[in-house]
Amino acid sequence: MTTNQRIPTTPDQVTLRRRGTGVTAHDPLRSAGGYTLFAGQTAEGRVDLIDCDGKTAHRWQMPVRAGRDAVILPNGNLGYNGSHATSAALYPAWDLWHGGDFYEATPQGDIVWRHEDIFHHHDAQWLASGNLLYTVAAPLPADKAARVCGGDPRKDGADGVIQSDIVREVNRKGETVWEWRIWDHLDPADFPIHTIFDRRHWPMINGLAETRDGLILMSLRTTSGVIAVDRTTGKVVWHVGADAVAQQHTPVEMESGAILVFDNGNLRDGSTSPFSRALEFDPKTGETVWAYQDTSLPMAFFSPYMGSCQRLWNGNTFICESAFGRLFEVTPDGAVVWEYVIPDFAAYPAPLNTFIGGSHNSCFRAHRYRGEAIAWL
Repeated sequence: MTTNQRIPTTPDQVTLRRRGTGVTAHDPLRSAGGYTLFAGQTAEGRVDLIDCDGKTAHRWQMPVRAGRDAVILPNGNLGYNGSHATSAALYPAWDLWHGGDFYEATPQGDIVWRHEDIFHHHDAQWLASGNLLYTVAAPLPADKAARVCGGDPRKDGADGVIQSDIVREVNRKGETVWEWRIWDHLDPADFPIHTIFDRRHWPMINGLAETRDGLILMSLRTTSGVIAVDRTTGKVVWHVGADAVAQQHTPVEMESGAILVFDNGNLRDGSTSPFSRALEFDPKTGETVWAYQDTSLPMAFFSPYMGSCQRLWNGNTFICESAFGRLFEVTPDGAVVWEYVIPDFAAYPAPLNTFIGGSHNSCFRAHRYRGEAIAWL
């Protein structure tokens, strides 16, 4: 076989970059179009908005690196979940997934609001009311901690403390207007930690969303599952567990009432080889409504951590394969019609690089927007 492509004599040692970056697929007739927003985990605070040709339409430079993601708010400003410089040091891997330094910035980059919470970790949602909904870590009461099961007890902290989760909502003044403690409603003995995880944090809520009926969706990382909570009564309305999902992220309600998640696939029941999928399930039964996995080789689509899915206005699904910086769009029948690989690679700053080495183009979550939703562009 011959090729006209010049083969580098000094190969790039970053495997993902060597395979190709930027826009690698685009079917304009079947893609929803619009603009894609992402905040790289190692981009030192840069947030990019690109068009479907991969060209930068706008860029923000935020004061701190991304803790998690960024979104465009209804008023056109940027909502940013930044990594707090002096976040609580709760356990060795904590710095990998905390945020806690929230900003709202105009398109020109002017900061118009800031909120800090050094105990925040993982996801946060900017609600239609203007309030911010997010998860914080707090020590599990001793009687509850004694009921935590599963996981790897050899990795327990010397102090015996197990962190757990509180979901908190704050208003524009930073005042707490709603709070929900998971240990008041779930028994740790009924939600065992997967063997792959240590027991420093149970059950680690890594994703939040609000439904049209006001339920709060919560994704449970270390136990695999999604729950829905009635914010008025605090009761868990439904729970879909490890028989349906595997270390999932970012639950979102669809118009039909089904739930769309990024199903990471670590330790998936019945599978010896991990693979990820976009999964839509019926919350009443846990049964699959729709799913996408790579059609040629399931393992070719896999992010062991982070990840997101978004249903687009034309029925397509936008997916963020976070660990490998791959953002792509698929049709309902599973055809890839747009794909972009983030071209910027860098190492995580210390001390994170002791837990996750190498060069990364990862982002926690990415979002697609219609052009009319960004009137200032």
